Amino acid sequence: MTHGTHARPERHDTILYLDGVTVSFDGFRALNGLSFYVTAGELRAIIGPNGAGKTTMMDVVTGKTRPDAGEVVFNGGTDLTKLDEARIANLGIGRKFQKPTVFESHTVYDNLGLALSERRGVFSSLVSRLTGAERDRIGAVLERVSLTDHRDRLARNLSHGQKQWLEIGMLLMQDPDLLLVDEPAAGMTDAETEQTAVLLKEIARDHSVVVVEHDMTFVESLDCRVTVLHEGSVLAEGSMATVQANPKVIEVYLGR
Repeated sequence: MTHGTHARPERHDTILYLDGVTVSFDGFRALNGLSFYVTAGELRAIIGPNGAGKTTMMDVVTGKTRPDAGEVVFNGGTDLTKLDEARIANLGIGRKFQKPTVFESHTVYDNLGLALSERRGVFSSLVSRLTGAERDRIGAVLERVSLTDHRDRLARNLSHGQKQWLEIGMLLMQDPDLLLVDEPAAGMTDAETEQTAVLLKEIARDHSVVVVEHDMTFVESLDCRVTVLHEGSVLAEGSMATVQANPKVIEVYLGR
């Protein structure tokens, strides 16, 4: 899915539409007129040096930070700048932070059950109350994140990579339209990294996925459109091959 670099899709064709977004903290511009667009069903990677604005961008999309200026529109019509974090999560935006937060003393299966029931506000003895359809859903997500054989293990006993997959599974239980995934490959073995790329590509078949990442080999294996941020705005965009060959990108980021 390659759009021309300058082609701006119609807003209603986008799942995420940022236009002229600026955020300042104590006079420092974390985002500086940031504009980019993710079309529905797309897998997109966001890269850039530390301080480029990647985390602030995710904070703005999820309602954690209010922009000083600019538009942030979800699903073609909802202005996210007016909503709080809970409302945005309920609209169908899921965020996975860099450090996995799973319920360490619960099984893998129960973690997925808890993620499902989080919306109902039920925590205790919930798994016994799951409907057949919900159990099927958990089974399907276990399969997708390659944890079927680990369903009865306590989350604390999983490897780092498996914990990351479990957390992605917990997000999938909420069935968000858009997933924001922060540095999923950090701290993973090569085999886990490879499997994570496959997993995210599969998830992108029926969700829109934005991945913020530092690991270039991993981004390459995602084989998707890449947006390079620098000093709070877009420096370049295109395939990995295109941005890797861009002199500006080499100068500020890859050449270091």
